[in-house]
Amino acid sequence: MTAETISAADTANRLIQGLGYEEEIVLLKAFLSDWIAQCDAEVQELLHWQFLGDSKYFRPVTIFACYEAVHDEPVTEEIIRSSAALEIVHNVSLIIDDILDRSRFRRSKLTLHCRFGSLPALMTSGYITSAAFEILSDDAFGIELIADLIKRLGVAECVQWRLRRQPLGVEDWRGIAGEDTGSMFETCACLGTRSEVLRHYGRLLGTLYHGCDDVGDVRGAVALGGGGEEDVRDGILTLPAAIAIREPEVAAEFREPTANGFDFLMNKLKQALPEAEQYLDRIAQEAENEAKRNAGNPEPLLHLIEHTRRLSRL
Repeated sequence: MTAETISAADTANRLIQGLGYEEEIVLLKAFLSDWIAQCDAEVQELLHWQFLGDSKYFRPVTIFACYEAVHDEPVTEEIIRSSAALEIVHNVSLIIDDILDRSRFRRSKLTLHCRFGSLPALMTSGYITSAAFEILSDDAFGIELIADLIKRLGVAECVQWRLRRQPLGVEDWRGIAGEDTGSMFETCACLGTRSEVLRHYGRLLGTLYHGCDDVGDVRGAVALGGGGEEDVRDGILTLPAAIAIREPEVAAEFREPTANGFDFLMNKLKQALPEAEQYLDRIAQEAENEAKRNAGNPEPLLHLIEHTRRLSRL
C-alpha cells in the first residue's frame, strides 16, 4: 500500500490490531451507539453523522494502553466509560476546529457544520459536552480530569490564536503543542491509569502527535486526515514554521503575508522538514524513557510512540 492510499482508518486499524484492542473498540462503539439512542431526537441524526464514521479512536486506544501498562486485569467498564467521555470531548474540539478552519470534509465526508449548518453544529457541541459529564456522573476523578481538560483546551486555543503570525521559536511551539494536544493525551494517561503516574508520558505523546501532524500536513500526508494549508493561511505556529522563520525574510512573510508569498513560505516549510523530523525523534526518545521509567509493562506505550512517530513519514 502506498502513502497516497493509506487512510486515517487504515492506520487506526493497524494500531488497534497491533495492540489487540479490537474487543475494547467494539465495546466503545456499542457504548456510543447506545448513548446516541438515548439522546434527544433533535440531535440524534447529527450525533450519528459525527460519531459513527471512520474515527481513528487514537485517544481511547491511548487510554487502553495506559491501563494495560499498569494493570494486569482486563479493561473495566469504568475505563470504557472514561474512553467514551474522552472521545466525546475530542469530537467537541473537532466540530469547533472544522468551523474555524472552514473545513468541508473530515473522515471522507462532509463536516458536521457543512452537512447541517453552523448553528446546529455549535449547539450539538455544547450538548455533547454536558453529556461527557453525565457519562462520568459516578466518577469524581474522571469528572475532575475532563473539566480541567476542557478549560485547558479553551485556553490553549485562545493562546494559539493570539500568537498567530508571531515569529516565535521551537520551544514556544512545544509549549503550545503541549497544551493544545498534549493536555488531551495527559488526560488519556490519567484516565487509563487512574493516577498521575503516566501524565508526563501522555503530554510527550500528545506533543509528538501534534508535531507529526504539523510535518505530515506539509508533506501532504493523509494519515492524520490531510490538509495543512489552513495553518499557513491563518499564521499558526507549527513545528516546521518555528524552524523556517529563523530566516528574517521568512519571518517577515509569516508576520505579514504578501499576495504572492504563499508558495515561497510553503517551500521554506518543506526545507525545514529534516530538522523538524530530528526534533520529533528527540521527543519520541523522551516519551520512550518516560514509559520505561514509570510503567510496569511499557510495551503498549512504546507501540503507541512507534506508531505515532511513523505518521509524519507516510
